[in-house]
Amino acid sequence: MGEPALVRSPVLLAEQPWLTALPAARRVILRGAEEVRAAAARALDLALPTQPCRAATAGERAALWLGPDEWLLLATPPDVQLDSALAAGLGSLDHSRVEVSHRQVGLQLAGAQASVLLASGCPLDLDLGAFPAGMCTRTILGKAEVVLWRTGPEVFRLEVWRSFVAYVADYLAEAARGSI
Repeated sequence: MGEPALVRSPVLLAEQPWLTALPAARRVILRGAEEVRAAAARALDLALPTQPCRAATAGERAALWLGPDEWLLLATPPDVQLDSALAAGLGSLDHSRVEVSHRQVGLQLAGAQASVLLASGCPLDLDLGAFPAGMCTRTILGKAEVVLWRTGPEVFRLEVWRSFVAYVADYLAEAARGSI
């Protein structure tokens, strides 16, 4: 399945210094009850968030809370051991584990105007007080669904479906020109 997608980044049609494609990453959607969260945390040596819309990191791995029983697990560089560690750690626990690296691309939007650019097409309050560093959620940007994670005061990571990368890049470039 999608291994070539793990080793190359997409060409951004409107790449700017403030918008960059992130290196390839392994992405796994994990769903399950509390015992699954705890077992996965032990298996990965990564605390999976229990607080809504929060992310946790350990080294090159991250876990983003997407729902009461759903996490997006990221590993950069693509860590093929992630899935085997999860399989071993979760054993026979009822869970869903889907590798989605082929489907998504990571983008980084950084700079003093990052939240303003996102606000041009995102309905969330992106003020630092309302959406602090470490917060993440599913949302929309223009007409594209994204996972938005604020990794720093002026830095956002966007997880975008591969087929929407050019649209998102172009949308943000238009917002930067004041055309939206």
